[in-house]
Amino acid sequence: YSCAYLNRPEATLAEAQAAKHELVCRKLGLQDRPAARLLDVGCGWGSMAMHAAAHHGASVVGITISPEQADHARARVDRAGLRDRVEIRLQDYRDLGDEEFDAISSIGMFEHVGKVRMREYFQTLATHLSSGGRLLNHAISSTAGSRLRGRSFTGRYVFPDGELLDVGDVVLAMEGVGLEVRDVESLREHYARTLRAWVSNLEASWDAAVALVGEARARVWRLYMAGSAVGFEDGGISIHHV
Repeated sequence: YSCAYLNRPEATLAEAQAAKHELVCRKLGLQDRPAARLLDVGCGWGSMAMHAAAHHGASVVGITISPEQADHARARVDRAGLRDRVEIRLQDYRDLGDEEFDAISSIGMFEHVGKVRMREYFQTLATHLSSGGRLLNHAISSTAGSRLRGRSFTGRYVFPDGELLDVGDVVLAMEGVGLEVRDVESLREHYARTLRAWVSNLEASWDAAVALVGEARARVWRLYMAGSAVGFEDGGISIHHV
């Protein structure tokens, strides 16, 4: 669940998701650091952790605060035969103790941090980077920032208390904790195409989705994803790697 990287017009959604993981790995320099130790913050269903381990030999710790995600990700890791290289933990990023990593990825989690805690977030992650280590933050952004408040459709039904930050503020916050910003890239058009693929998949499996969650929730998510696709297409929102 995150923006794919459609680097080829004919790419399938699964191929584009793998291409996104590979793009992140290369920006983190994993191809040049065999057996690097990677922390994946907000690891979701484990895809990034599994890709880094399988394709670059990384030793990965994926953390999430969702018990359902942790259970599902562990099962996927086991099925892929990657248990010796991937550890999935139910853990908050603020509870890592004195552990150190060569690289840190944060994909689609930063929207839940908020501007008030942004500097604390980057400071905490920076303390866990080894000398010469790299951090990649992948997050939806909004010019001047925007709160997803409860009165809005998205704030009420999809992302309560979410907050989109201006990429300029993100860069300043990273520099403010002593990190050197080396690369900033917008993937806005890629997210628009990803969302349209998700809407197509939902509509193709509409009856199954309704059976799982009910028609009201399925309609909420179809509307949210379709509206978000338009937002990325017209530049109302964006997404950046920093």
